[in-house]
Amino acid sequence: MKNPILHWALRLIPAIILLQTLFFKFSANEESVYIFSTLGIEPWGRIFSGVVELIAAILIIIPSATALGALTAAGVMSGALLSHFFVLGIEVKGDGGLLFVLALVTLICSAILIWLNKSQLVKLPLIGGWFERK
Repeated sequence: MKNPILHWALRLIPAIILLQTLFFKFSANEESVYIFSTLGIEPWGRIFSGVVELIAAILIIIPSATALGALTAAGVMSGALLSHFFVLGIEVKGDGGLLFVLALVTLICSAILIWLNKSQLVKLPLIGGWFERK
């Protein structure tokens, strides 16, 4: 990318969003427990998603692993958004839709990062093999 400041912003925004939610997941915050209880996956779903989000945030920050982190974050946020659409609703416990918007922003930034760094994915042995022409 020609603009390094924009590229860093696209990396920091989802990483910060992912990292700031970890406190709520790992401390069993009331809202977080409510969400995962409603989904029927409390406590293991909450803890597992927190671990995956932590890994995604770290990978997004590492320049050579940004695409893999963004792909991981996009997967988690897709699940979060589907949960909002079909189970939780846009607004959860009076948050005004904040969690929904944060998930959407993270997904959009991750999608842009995947596109901008797609060459990193082609170099990965497991993923890259899917893109090779024979």
